[in-house]
Order: sequence, then C-alpha cells, then structure tokens
Amino acid sequence: QVQLVESGGGLVQAGDSLRLSCAASGGTFSVFYMGWFRQAPGKEREFVAWISWSGGNTKYADSVMGRFTISRDNAKNTVYLQMNSLKVEDTAAYYCAAARFGGIVPQPRPGSFGTWGQGTQVTVSS
Repeated sequence: QVQLVESGGGLVQAGDSLRLSCAASGGTFSVFYMGWFRQAPGKEREFVAWISWSGGNTKYADSVMGRFTISRDNAKNTVYLQMNSLKVEDTAAYYCAAARFGGIVPQPRPGSFGTWGQGTQVTVSS
C-alpha cells in the first residue's frame, strides 16, 4: 500500500509562494490519480487539486485556479503543489492523497481518496 509524506509547509506572508511536496513509497504510485486537500480549523476537509496518473489531466478548486499548480514526477514518486499569490484564506493543513482506485477519475471529494499523508501546515499572514 502506498504511504505518503508531505513537506514544504511553513509561515509566509500574503502574496508569497510555497511549494509542497508529497513523497510516496510502498506501492505503485504511477497508476493512481493524486490529490491535494486542505483543512482549516473548524472546517471540513476540502478539495484543492488532483492530477492524473500521467500528469496530463488536472483539476482545481475554483478558489485556487490560476494560483496553484499540481504536478508529479513518477520517476521520483513525488507529487507537488506550487502555490503562488498566497492569501490569508489559504491558511490550512494541506494533505496529499492517493485515489482509492487506480486508473479511475476520482470525484473531487475526500471519499474518493483512500490513502492520506499526515499533512503539512501552511500559514499565510497579512
């Protein structure tokens, strides 16, 4: 089973950029759609972006469209989230996840993803 470890979070100012990484091990990483989700205190976990197994297809939440970019390097078993023009409302714990079923386009909701990392905190100050 795939295991996921996120890194790259931190404290930044509004307008800054961060790149999150998610390293996968223990499974066949390349067959799965991979996603990023986030959860702010007191709120439900929400979809941010996903990327197809080949990297050819991506999907983004409206709130991050044009600012965030998801990518993957299957040779390194790693998926990335480049976050530009960060806003205070982007503050949350960010989670990497692998789709529940390989080769199937997942719905943009947590239930479609079966393996999760431990999360990395992103805090954006004004």
